[in-house]
Amino acid sequence: MHTTLTKFLDRPASIVAPELLGCILEREINGHIMRVKIVETEAYDETDAASHSFNGRTQRNDTMYGKSGYLYVYFTYGMHYCCNVVTDKEGIGSAVLIRAVEPLEGVEYMNELRNRVGNELTNGPAKLCQALGIDRRLDGHDLSQLPFRLIVPSRDTPLRIVQTNRVGITKAKDVQWRFYIEANEYVSKP
Repeated sequence: MHTTLTKFLDRPASIVAPELLGCILEREINGHIMRVKIVETEAYDETDAASHSFNGRTQRNDTMYGKSGYLYVYFTYGMHYCCNVVTDKEGIGSAVLIRAVEPLEGVEYMNELRNRVGNELTNGPAKLCQALGIDRRLDGHDLSQLPFRLIVPSRDTPLRIVQTNRVGITKAKDVQWRFYIEANEYVSKP
Protein backbone atom coordinates (compact mmCIF):
# COMPACT_ATOMS: atom_id res chain seq x y z
CA MET A 1 0.00 0.00 0.00
CA HIS A 2 1.34 3.42 -0.95
CA THR A 3 2.01 5.50 2.18
CA THR A 4 0.34 8.67 0.80
CA LEU A 5 -2.86 6.74 0.10
CA THR A 6 -2.72 5.07 3.52
CA LYS A 7 -2.34 8.43 5.26
CA PHE A 8 -5.30 9.83 3.30
CA LEU A 9 -7.57 6.85 4.12
CA ASP A 10 -6.40 6.09 7.68
CA ARG A 11 -9.12 8.31 9.16
CA PRO A 12 -12.81 7.84 10.06
CA ALA A 13 -15.18 7.11 7.17
CA SER A 14 -17.25 10.23 7.88
CA ILE A 15 -14.16 12.39 7.28
CA VAL A 16 -12.84 10.48 4.27
CA ALA A 17 -16.23 10.15 2.46
CA PRO A 18 -16.51 13.78 1.26
CA GLU A 19 -12.79 13.87 0.44
CA LEU A 20 -13.15 10.87 -1.90
CA LEU A 21 -15.39 13.01 -4.12
CA GLY A 22 -13.44 13.96 -7.23
CA CYS A 23 -10.98 11.08 -6.77
CA ILE A 24 -10.37 8.76 -9.71
CA LEU A 25 -10.93 5.01 -9.87
CA GLU A 26 -9.00 3.20 -12.58
CA ARG A 27 -10.08 -0.29 -13.66
CA GLU A 28 -8.27 -2.63 -16.05
CA ILE A 29 -9.99 -5.64 -17.60
CA ASN A 30 -8.49 -7.65 -20.46
CA GLY A 31 -6.34 -4.74 -21.60
CA HIS A 32 -9.21 -2.23 -21.40
CA ILE A 33 -8.60 0.76 -19.11
CA MET A 34 -11.61 2.52 -17.62
CA ARG A 35 -11.40 5.67 -15.51
CA VAL A 36 -14.21 7.21 -13.49
CA LYS A 37 -14.55 10.12 -11.07
CA ILE A 38 -16.23 9.50 -7.72
CA VAL A 39 -19.27 11.80 -7.44
CA GLU A 40 -21.26 10.28 -4.54
CA THR A 41 -20.29 8.46 -1.33
CA GLU A 42 -21.74 7.26 1.96
CA ALA A 43 -19.82 6.66 5.21
CA TYR A 44 -20.36 3.64 7.48
CA ASP A 45 -18.58 2.51 10.64
CA GLU A 46 -19.06 0.15 13.59
CA THR A 47 -20.82 2.82 15.72
CA ASP A 48 -23.52 3.13 13.06
CA ALA A 49 -26.63 0.91 13.20
CA ALA A 50 -26.83 0.90 9.37
CA SER A 51 -23.30 -0.45 8.97
CA HIS A 52 -22.36 -4.06 8.21
CA SER A 53 -19.86 -3.77 11.07
CA PHE A 54 -22.36 -2.61 13.73
CA ASN A 55 -22.84 -6.10 15.22
CA GLY A 56 -19.16 -7.04 15.07
CA ARG A 57 -16.76 -8.82 12.77
CA THR A 58 -18.12 -11.61 10.57
CA GLN A 59 -16.91 -13.53 7.55
CA ARG A 60 -18.94 -11.19 5.30
CA ASN A 61 -17.58 -7.90 6.70
CA ASP A 62 -14.05 -9.03 7.60
CA THR A 63 -12.43 -6.75 5.02
CA MET A 64 -13.97 -3.68 6.70
CA TYR A 65 -11.80 -4.39 9.75
CA GLY A 66 -8.57 -4.63 7.82
CA LYS A 67 -6.08 -1.96 6.85
CA SER A 68 -7.34 1.14 5.11
CA GLY A 69 -6.90 1.36 1.36
CA TYR A 70 -8.44 -1.97 0.46
CA LEU A 71 -11.68 -2.68 -1.36
CA TYR A 72 -14.65 -4.16 0.50
CA VAL A 73 -17.11 -5.76 -1.92
CA TYR A 74 -20.38 -7.29 -0.81
CA PHE A 75 -23.32 -8.98 -2.51
CA THR A 76 -26.80 -7.63 -1.77
CA TYR A 77 -30.42 -8.42 -2.61
CA GLY A 78 -29.26 -11.73 -4.08
CA MET A 79 -28.13 -10.05 -7.31
CA HIS A 80 -25.98 -6.91 -6.90
CA TYR A 81 -22.44 -6.07 -5.84
CA CYS A 82 -21.49 -2.87 -4.03
CA CYS A 83 -17.95 -1.60 -3.42
CA ASN A 84 -16.47 0.34 -0.53
CA VAL A 85 -13.12 1.88 0.28
CA VAL A 86 -11.89 0.65 3.68
CA THR A 87 -10.89 3.52 5.98
CA ASP A 88 -9.63 4.17 9.51
CA LYS A 89 -7.22 2.10 11.61
CA GLU A 90 -6.94 -1.67 11.34
CA GLY A 91 -9.43 -3.35 13.67
CA ILE A 92 -12.13 -0.67 13.25
CA GLY A 93 -15.01 -1.67 10.95
CA SER A 94 -15.09 1.39 8.72
CA ALA A 95 -15.66 1.94 5.00
CA VAL A 96 -17.02 4.38 2.45
CA LEU A 97 -19.60 3.12 -0.04
CA ILE A 98 -19.02 4.40 -3.57
CA ARG A 99 -22.57 5.31 -4.61
CA ALA A 100 -21.98 6.88 -8.03
CA VAL A 101 -19.20 7.69 -10.47
CA GLU A 102 -18.85 9.77 -13.63
CA PRO A 103 -17.23 7.93 -16.57
CA LEU A 104 -14.10 9.62 -17.92
CA GLU A 105 -12.39 7.02 -20.11
CA GLY A 106 -13.29 3.61 -21.51
CA VAL A 107 -17.01 4.39 -21.65
CA GLU A 108 -17.58 2.08 -24.62
CA TYR A 109 -16.35 -0.92 -22.64
CA MET A 110 -18.46 0.10 -19.63
CA ASN A 111 -21.46 0.25 -21.98
CA GLU A 112 -20.72 -3.33 -23.08
CA LEU A 113 -20.44 -4.60 -19.50
CA ARG A 114 -23.63 -2.88 -18.34
CA ASN A 115 -25.65 -2.59 -21.59
CA ARG A 116 -26.63 0.99 -20.70
CA VAL A 117 -25.59 4.49 -21.80
CA GLY A 118 -25.65 7.99 -20.33
CA ASN A 119 -26.05 8.63 -16.62
CA GLU A 120 -27.89 5.30 -16.17
CA LEU A 121 -24.51 3.67 -16.74
CA THR A 122 -23.01 4.43 -13.30
CA ASN A 123 -25.54 6.42 -11.21
CA GLY A 124 -25.88 3.89 -8.41
CA PRO A 125 -23.66 1.53 -6.40
CA ALA A 126 -24.74 -1.69 -8.13
CA LYS A 127 -24.73 -0.01 -11.56
CA LEU A 128 -21.15 1.19 -11.22
CA CYS A 129 -19.99 -2.24 -10.05
CA GLN A 130 -21.57 -3.83 -13.11
CA ALA A 131 -20.10 -1.19 -15.45
CA LEU A 132 -16.62 -1.68 -13.97
CA GLY A 133 -16.80 -5.48 -13.67
CA ILE A 134 -16.52 -5.48 -9.87
CA ASP A 135 -17.53 -8.58 -7.92
CA ARG A 136 -16.43 -10.47 -4.78
CA ARG A 137 -13.18 -11.51 -6.45
CA LEU A 138 -11.97 -7.94 -5.80
CA ASP A 139 -12.90 -8.03 -2.09
CA GLY A 140 -9.72 -7.27 -0.17
CA HIS A 141 -7.93 -5.83 -3.21
CA ASP A 142 -5.16 -3.27 -2.54
CA LEU A 143 -6.43 0.00 -4.07
CA SER A 144 -2.92 1.25 -4.80
CA GLN A 145 -2.57 -1.31 -7.60
CA LEU A 146 -4.27 -2.38 -10.80
CA PRO A 147 -6.53 -3.99 -11.84
CA PHE A 148 -8.45 -1.50 -9.66
CA ARG A 149 -6.85 1.51 -8.08
CA LEU A 150 -7.75 4.75 -6.37
CA ILE A 151 -6.01 7.95 -7.47
CA VAL A 152 -6.23 11.02 -5.25
CA PRO A 153 -5.70 14.09 -7.44
CA SER A 154 -4.40 17.43 -6.24
CA ARG A 155 -7.27 19.91 -5.97
CA ASP A 156 -6.95 23.38 -7.45
CA THR A 157 -10.51 24.43 -6.75
CA PRO A 158 -12.84 23.15 -4.04
CA LEU A 159 -15.84 21.04 -5.02
CA ARG A 160 -19.39 22.10 -4.20
CA ILE A 161 -20.44 19.23 -1.93
CA VAL A 162 -23.93 18.42 -0.67
CA GLN A 163 -24.23 16.53 2.65
CA THR A 164 -27.48 14.70 3.39
CA ASN A 165 -29.11 11.50 4.70
CA ARG A 166 -28.04 8.17 3.25
CA VAL A 167 -30.21 6.34 0.72
CA GLY A 168 -31.92 2.93 0.86
CA ILE A 169 -31.37 2.08 4.53
CA THR A 170 -33.83 1.39 7.32
CA LYS A 171 -31.63 2.06 10.37
CA ALA A 172 -29.90 5.34 11.28
CA LYS A 173 -31.76 7.06 8.44
CA ASP A 174 -31.17 10.53 9.90
CA VAL A 175 -27.37 10.26 9.95
CA GLN A 176 -26.09 12.72 7.37
CA TRP A 177 -23.17 10.71 6.05
CA ARG A 178 -24.04 10.88 2.35
CA PHE A 179 -22.01 13.27 0.22
CA TYR A 180 -22.22 14.18 -3.44
CA ILE A 181 -20.94 16.73 -5.93
CA GLU A 182 -23.66 19.31 -6.45
CA ALA A 183 -25.41 19.25 -9.85
CA ASN A 184 -23.46 16.23 -11.16
CA GLU A 185 -25.72 14.28 -13.53
CA TYR A 186 -24.37 10.90 -12.34
CA VAL A 187 -25.51 11.32 -8.72
CA SER A 188 -27.97 8.54 -7.90
CA LYS A 189 -30.67 10.58 -6.14
CA PRO A 190 -30.05 14.34 -6.00
